[in-house]
Amino acid sequence: MNEQLKVSSSPHIRDRVTTNNIMLMVVIALLPATFFGIYNFRHENAWVLVVVTTATAVLTEYIYERLMHKPVTIKDCSAVVTGLLLALNLPPTLPVWMGALGSVFAILVVKQLFGGLGQNFMNPALAARCFLLISFTGQMTYFVYDGVTGPTPLAELKAGEAVNSMDMLLGNIRGTIGETSVLAIMVGAMFLLLVGVIDLRIPGTYLLTFVIFITIFGGHGADPQYITAHLCGGGIMLGAWFMATDYVTSPITKSGQIVYGICLGVLTGLFRLFGGSAEGVSYAIIISNLLVPLIEKVTLPKPFGKGGEK
Repeated sequence: MNEQLKVSSSPHIRDRVTTNNIMLMVVIALLPATFFGIYNFRHENAWVLVVVTTATAVLTEYIYERLMHKPVTIKDCSAVVTGLLLALNLPPTLPVWMGALGSVFAILVVKQLFGGLGQNFMNPALAARCFLLISFTGQMTYFVYDGVTGPTPLAELKAGEAVNSMDMLLGNIRGTIGETSVLAIMVGAMFLLLVGVIDLRIPGTYLLTFVIFITIFGGHGADPQYITAHLCGGGIMLGAWFMATDYVTSPITKSGQIVYGICLGVLTGLFRLFGGSAEGVSYAIIISNLLVPLIEKVTLPKPFGKGGEK
């Protein structure tokens, strides 16, 4: 017999949904933001960075698994998602070799060395982004739009300057390749909601908590312009819909997902309002990823018959 028997306790649930199907739908959902970013930063040849980071992620996974004599899993498209998400979190002017280095770090260090898909303890793309941000701060914080360099709208907002929320909604601003157009991001997010890959629990709780936090501590009260600018600026929308909802690094319990979303909103608010940087989504998600085991331990329902405590 060539096939191994898999023995597990009941109940046995069968579903046609596979990892490959889910990852493929995530890739499709990311295409609006990807294509917009490539067009928006066409003068910086953003498409090259997107292609290189994605290809490097797939190649790194393939080479590692072949060298380790493990089953090759590149067909599940998880490496494609990691490389693409990393590219969307990078400034379009970043040297290509840095993007490739980030992909190697994401796949090799964060994913494969911890056991592969399903074993990584934090989002690989965001971990790689933070690695690059620490290692190459100057290049990772250099932003340009239409040939003009300068701060992002979120940095201008933090400095007390006025910003154009409509430009932030449409994407005619400086930023990373995939974070600029909230409209393009939401098109992809709606697709994931419609096909059932994600639900509103994590992103909804995240965004609602963040809005409440900046309303209380932002110094502008419930100013719609201020709140809208924060929601449309930086990577909060990309992070909330595409990275905070990662199956591997988010809680499996419904109540745990609510707690997780609250942690994300509070941490993002803390980093943005009181931190040295105008952003904070990447660090908020990574820290919350590390809290997931504790969140699940507290919120995991007790087995039937073991609920009576003395």
